[in-house]
Amino acid sequence: MKETIPSIKIEGRNVPYIKGAFTLTGLMRAATLQFSLPLTYGGYKKLWNKEVTFFFSEDDTTPLFRGYIKRVKQDFDMIEVFAQDAFGYLLKGGGKENAKISLTNTDNLDGLTAGNAISAAINKAQLSSKISTTYIGDTTPLVSSSNPPLRGTMTVLDIIKTLISRAVDDSGDIPRPNIARLIDNGSTSELIIELRSDLDTAQIKHVFTEYDNIENLRLINKKIPTIIIVNGRNGVTGTYSHTTAMEALDRNFLEVTNELLESPAACQDFAQKIFRANLETQYQYSISSWEGAYLNENDVIRVETEDAKFGGNYRVSGKKIAFTKSTFDVAININKTPPTLLEYISQQDN
Repeated sequence: MKETIPSIKIEGRNVPYIKGAFTLTGLMRAATLQFSLPLTYGGYKKLWNKEVTFFFSEDDTTPLFRGYIKRVKQDFDMIEVFAQDAFGYLLKGGGKENAKISLTNTDNLDGLTAGNAISAAINKAQLSSKISTTYIGDTTPLVSSSNPPLRGTMTVLDIIKTLISRAVDDSGDIPRPNIARLIDNGSTSELIIELRSDLDTAQIKHVFTEYDNIENLRLINKKIPTIIIVNGRNGVTGTYSHTTAMEALDRNFLEVTNELLESPAACQDFAQKIFRANLETQYQYSISSWEGAYLNENDVIRVETEDAKFGGNYRVSGKKIAFTKSTFDVAININKTPPTLLEYISQQDN
């Protein structure tokens, strides 16, 4: 088997890195690449905002990470470099100030679907050279940017989160939100919209077994919302709380919006679905392995173990690859978290 040798390029040119780590946390948070260079590397003071790409194998044609250098620091024996992907640009726009646009009664995104409105916002912020929307698609179901209209000065990332959170597919037993994530077309980052994967019907992208390719399986406890407020259309609202769960798990609030709901009873029923789905799948796991480097957020994998309670289908929520020129370690974060909109509460920051 051919040896895997990761590579890093700055402005398309290979650099002699010493070690590095790529981290994808998902949920529209910026992925990061941190790496070190030898002190002999020239021109490091001019690296800020340069494009950097990370390839898991030097033979790959599409990078796992494409981003822009945000910090460079000289240590006593090496140069430390920190970069963020295009989601970081959507928040900061490449500078110290947030990437914002102003929306007024005469200059706005009204009358567009979520996908088209997001494309227009990125163009308006002059960020289309950093993040393409050629293949963005749209939400399921379609939602309007006019219901309600967006006004005021907003970051581009907040516009995306607001519009994405309006679309919930409630056609099945468990509501599924839409997500936005980045892919790479070989020359630039692409923003795409898709439904959160269905664990029962999605294609299995990888299988992990305890004797073949799992080095370690670590449990991560997840906070469960015990008081859930759902806002529907035209100001209707409904709340569901569980007294026993609050006593055991504390008072954890979650507020979401589903504009398809038109009555308090429907909002309360939706809130109860969210609680039950979270309670049944309150744990997340991290798999340590030498496989899975190419898995992406929202991919579905299968875990096979002798202990049935750990086995089954899981959704990839993030990953970390630590590497040198001769070694690498892969950690895949997975969960069975149902699409309960926990990621899309308005208070969440990038």
